[in-house]
Amino acid sequence: MRILVTNDDGIFHPGVEAMVSVLQHFGEVYVVCPDEERSAISHSITLRNPIKAVPTNIFSTGITSWLVNGTPADCIKLGVEVLMKEPPDIVFSGINIGPNLGRDIYYSGTIAGASEAALYGIPSVAVSLASFDKASVNYQQIKALFYQIGEVIIQNKIPSGMLLNVNLPYTSKELCQGVKVVPLDMSVSRYRHVGLNDPNGNIYYWLKDTYQELDELAKGKDFSLLRQNYVTISPIENKTITKRRIDYVSRWFHTFNQNKEDFFHVKH
Repeated sequence: MRILVTNDDGIFHPGVEAMVSVLQHFGEVYVVCPDEERSAISHSITLRNPIKAVPTNIFSTGITSWLVNGTPADCIKLGVEVLMKEPPDIVFSGINIGPNLGRDIYYSGTIAGASEAALYGIPSVAVSLASFDKASVNYQQIKALFYQIGEVIIQNKIPSGMLLNVNLPYTSKELCQGVKVVPLDMSVSRYRHVGLNDPNGNIYYWLKDTYQELDELAKGKDFSLLRQNYVTISPIENKTITKRRIDYVSRWFHTFNQNKEDFFHVKH
């Protein structure tokens, strides 16, 4: 099995090394990662600047890897289309520091890496950790938990066009309450603008992550269950256009099209 790894925290982030060290038990691992942090860059790609993919040997023997001066989506495109001789069987993006929940699917570079793979029909998984202090994270503990989750995912088949958004609680596998496959809580506005005055009296706005201050979360969804030490998994479909929705919107323009045809018929 060929496994491609990326993330948005950069190739030197310890979460990438933790993921690689686990996944190498399941197959041949390739790493294509940004050369520095690209958090919250969403699904952007580099259009007007050249991209370099530099081979590196920062991982253990047998891990083929490149660092890229681009986004996670760039990394997957390069990996699939250029760098790997054969396309990967599965893509993992992470392990991201900080959870990706609810509306984060629209902002996260970690999820974008998995989403780009899904566009190619490649099974893909985004993995994030409910901790923000990368300096103090016990990655041995996290690897033990991720090994068990990753093994189950690899043994099963992710449908084409779908990605799995996995959030790991920062706890041991013994204290983990289990796995919940859950909907995203899209009602939570996690990031809020905070206004600050500069010395000249002008106001500047910074986005503040209020994750640790959130309360009264909806039961049975990703935010609340992760807080209860469950691993949360949310299947996300990349198919954004459905026949039902096409028919629904088409009905709006039925009269418009009829009148247009009548107008041209009379004119001619």
